[in-house]
Amino acid sequence: MSFIEEMLCSKSHEYVVKDGDTYTIGLTDYAIEQLGDIVFLELPTVGDEFSKGDTFANIESVKAASEIYMPISGKVTEINEQLIDAPEMLNEDCYENGWLIKVEHTGDDEELADLLSYADYKEELE
Repeated sequence: MSFIEEMLCSKSHEYVVKDGDTYTIGLTDYAIEQLGDIVFLELPTVGDEFSKGDTFANIESVKAASEIYMPISGKVTEINEQLIDAPEMLNEDCYENGWLIKVEHTGDDEELADLLSYADYKEELE
């Protein structure tokens, strides 16, 4: 299965991909397109814990500043350090190399049931 086939998306344009016990979180291609050229990204620190719906990061583009919300509850286990120095990488690849954080899921499975498959997410955007 490809990254996109495994991806679940929130209505606020974040994605989640399960990889073993870890969940990778980032922004969808639609969110990046809407933002335009990314110029700044502020990520949390490893060990921070968030509930579903909490703001966990801030992003700025030439067009707008925006908050990024947690699609699931979790404890941050890793952040994508490359993006802090080069947030514009998100414009080139928001999936394979452009993930934002990795978390250990601390919520229940109901949280995942609220998320959409990528195909359903794209359909909802139309």
